[in-house]
Amino acid sequence: MGFESWLEQDRLILMDFDPQVVGIASQPFWLHWHDGKEKRRHAPDYFVRLADGRARVVDVRAEDQVDERTAEAFAATERACSAVGWEFEHVGVPDPGLMANLRWLARYRHPRCACRPETIVRVQEIFAAPTPLLEGAEGVGDRLAVLPTLFHLMWRQELVADLARERLGPATLVRSAGSKEGAW
Repeated sequence: MGFESWLEQDRLILMDFDPQVVGIASQPFWLHWHDGKEKRRHAPDYFVRLADGRARVVDVRAEDQVDERTAEAFAATERACSAVGWEFEHVGVPDPGLMANLRWLARYRHPRCACRPETIVRVQEIFAAPTPLLEGAEGVGDRLAVLPTLFHLMWRQELVADLARERLGPATLVRSAGSKEGAW
């Protein structure tokens, strides 16, 4: 997937992690308009299809990088999206702690990281209640063999932790997504 900045790459990771996002296209179209003085054009960063069928156009730019001309382009894009029944969203810099955790977990998104069904079952049993990450991994078996599966299940959101509050570490509390006990 194409991106033109680290900020756009972070947004892609966030969208990839979002279970509501089922499709993403990079720089999906050019929008042309006349602002009363000159011809203008803008290519939004992403077109996103959501699980419920909604469409969303996303522009990624840090707030302190949005000048008057950019704000006008975003406003024109929002009007065009509204006219066709799409959502428009301008997004900025995401939480750095959350992004550090998601960048780590994204490395384990591939199904090959969860290739042993017996490990998956055991991980889900151990983390039925909130359990420190490393303690739980060692409770399943050799942590070097278990951690890729654990991180894969966290990427898939079958196991959850408060990823926005703290960086993943040995003491991070992890639990099964279906668990009611200790929900945050």
